[in-house]
Amino acid sequence: MSVTGWVRAPHPLIPGMRIGLLGGSFNPPHPGHLYASELALRKLKLDFIWWLVSPQNPLKPRRGMARFETRFRAAKQFARDPHIIVSDVEAQFGTQFTADTLRLLRRRFPGIHFVWLMGSDNLIQLPRWRRWESIFAAMPLAVIARPGTATAARVCPAARRFAFALRPPSIGLASATPPAWTILDGRRDPASATAIRASKTIPRPA
Repeated sequence: MSVTGWVRAPHPLIPGMRIGLLGGSFNPPHPGHLYASELALRKLKLDFIWWLVSPQNPLKPRRGMARFETRFRAAKQFARDPHIIVSDVEAQFGTQFTADTLRLLRRRFPGIHFVWLMGSDNLIQLPRWRRWESIFAAMPLAVIARPGTATAARVCPAARRFAFALRPPSIGLASATPPAWTILDGRRDPASATAIRASKTIPRPA
């Protein structure tokens, strides 16, 4: 699939909006996704969160991965909060790597203040991602502390590399000049898509 620089906005946009981006396979969507989104909405005073459902995470095996259409539909059914918008922009862009997706989103929607959201477990493995340092350069980041990795994430290679850009959570993060990042801590939801698939239970929103 060729990469294109044009996508449809998933909802009406107003210049200056603050929008968090939560990427993932959503295989399946679970309460942890809702927790991370609600925490970011509240602490960073974001207008919306976009769930970017990945057609195929390059770091995850295809075996056991539900079809994109199935995961996208499940995410839309799970995200009942009107401030959470499930988006297929990666499928529209034809991108596989987060660095490419973020670069194209900034180009396509230059008047929007985006914040990339990720779990502390993903911050630890971030150096495995393609052009990972360009993610810090693309837009501000908010790292959601997760059980078992919250402490290690604060001293991992990515955190040390960009320690100079760490700042307290605030409404101003979304409009900050990158690199700028923060850590959002709360009740540390333990939900995991891997554990849910292993248990063969179907999560439902509260």
